[in-house]
Parts: sequence; structure tokens; C-alpha cells
Amino acid sequence: MSIRVFKYLSPVSIFVLAWVSFTHTSWFTWLPMLYAWMFIPFLELFLQPDTSNMSAAEEEMAKKNRVYDFLLYLIVVLQYGALLYFMYSMTQTDLLWWEKLGRIMSMGLLCGTFGINVAHELGHRSNKYEQLMAKALLATSLYMHFFIEHNKGHHKNVATPEDPSSARYNEPVYTFFLRTIIFSYLSAWKIANADARKKGTPAFSIHNEMIQAHFFQGLLLALTWYFWGGMIMVYFICAAAIGILLLETVNYIEHYGLQRRLQENGMYERAMPQHSWNSSHPLGRIMLFELSRHSDHHYLASRKYQVLKHHEEAPQLPTGYPGSMIISLFPPLWFYIMNRKIKQLAQTDQ
Repeated sequence: MSIRVFKYLSPVSIFVLAWVSFTHTSWFTWLPMLYAWMFIPFLELFLQPDTSNMSAAEEEMAKKNRVYDFLLYLIVVLQYGALLYFMYSMTQTDLLWWEKLGRIMSMGLLCGTFGINVAHELGHRSNKYEQLMAKALLATSLYMHFFIEHNKGHHKNVATPEDPSSARYNEPVYTFFLRTIIFSYLSAWKIANADARKKGTPAFSIHNEMIQAHFFQGLLLALTWYFWGGMIMVYFICAAAIGILLLETVNYIEHYGLQRRLQENGMYERAMPQHSWNSSHPLGRIMLFELSRHSDHHYLASRKYQVLKHHEEAPQLPTGYPGSMIISLFPPLWFYIMNRKIKQLAQTDQ
């Protein structure tokens, strides 16, 4: 067995730090946030991007290595364990407001990094049990409709005006949040209603995936309220909201300002590697299960995370995903860096 598989155990370090947050007070409650948004981006300033790809033989071996899959399954267990322990930890009565906030932010980091990101990977699998695990993970962020819209909407419409998850040129991340959250949700309803009708069932029935998602999420919230009380449910909702904003920030940096051409036949050109921003910075790649090799993911969505490839023609972000996400929160700085890159891409294309 190749030793390289075990590098993907590194993300478990965030769960360890979250456990420290949930079991300690003072600045320890903010430890996962300091790790994710200060330590990792700082290190990536000094680490060279790794653009190497596996050989054909190595890729074939990696595809068959089930350990890569088992690591994702482990995340499902850890995520629910962390959520339950988070709820328990928030019942502590002597916490200061900023210590509570630290724990909520830490749980939100788990929701975005694992509750949605790993669900994204599992949601592209063809096995029903892996898709079920994806939905279960998305429930921890109260964002189960992502499974529907991402797979059947985003991948079809990426880098076009029809896609609410593709950020437009000169669009600030804050207005993007509002647009993508609202219209992705509406798009998921449209897709789910159409799918239900194709199956010969009424749109508003238990066969509708959106109704199933709302039922499961409602049940999760009801159980939280029943066992822990209304305040703990509010804390859970806040953590889920943070996870959602993390996801949408990732969506923002992945396709900002990139557009597919509309062809003479009225169809958009195929999504190619140049329609997604990539980052080959090693820490971000490992911690996010290769999400930052996003161009290859859109080029071939069925390719598993461990064999995603670097494409030379794919545009590159200025730093790793964590650092780029931080830059995006400052629109003037983001526009200054990224708009110049887009103009350079246009000149090269011409």
C-alpha cells in the first residue's frame, strides 16, 4: 500500500483542535480558527505549489485503493461525533460570550470543511450508500439541497450567467453570498420538482428530494431542540450558517470572472480546465481533499479526489484556498489581483 494515502489523515487534525475547543476555555476555543486562517495560510506563503501528476500506473493503483474511500467514511463518523459533542459543550453555563463564539466558529469550520466539502466528494459517487453519506454530512450544515443543485445544476451551467454559483467579474463576495444562496436554493427546487414529475409522481410529495431534505433537516433540528433545548438549536443553526458561508466563499474563488463561450448553436462550449481557478499549494490541497484541483473536477466530475490532475492551461489562484478566501473578503484587494489575472488570460486567449 502506498504511504501517500496517509497524508489525507492530516485533515483529522482539525477535529483534534475542535475537541480542544469544545473541552477548554479562553483562547483555546479559537484554536481551530487560528490554525485554519493564520497558520496554514502563513505556511503556504513559503511552500512551493506542487503541479506534479501521478503516472498512469500510480493512478490505476490509487483508484483501486479503498483506503482513500474509508478515510471519507471516517469523516462522516467524526463529523457527527463532533456535532454531538459541540452541543453538549455548549450547555456549559460559565462560558463567556466570546468563548461560545469561538466554539460556534470552530463547529462552523467543521461544517464547511467536512460537512460540505467531503459531502461534495461523496455526492459525485454512483453508489447509493455513498450518496446517502453525502446527504447525511450536508445535513450537519443544513444545506442538503446542495446535493441536488450542485450535481444537476452547477456542473451543467458552471461559468455561465445561468449558474448562481459562478461569481461574475467585479462582483463582491458579499453580494455574491446573497445571490448564490437564494438562487441556488430556488434552482434546487426547480430541479427536484422536474425530477419528481419525470418519475411520474407529484412534485409536492415525499418522492421529491427537496421535501425529503427539508424533512430530515427539520427532524435534526427538532431532535436538537428536544434533547438540548432551543438555545443549543440556535447555536447549531449559527454553526451551520458559518459552514454555508465557507462553502459559498469557496464557490466564489473557484469560478470568479471566468466565462464559457456561447456558440452559434445556442449552446455553451464544454466546461474545460480553463473555466475554474486552481491552486496547487500542497497544504490546501491535502486539507480539502484535493478540492483545489477544481479544473480537473469539472472536466471529469466522476474522477475521485486522489487522482485529480493538474492542468497547465488552468488559471491559478494567487495562493492556496485558505489564503485566497481571506483575500476575497477584501473586494478592492481581490479585484486588484484577480482582474489583472483575468485580463492576462484574455490576452493569452486572443
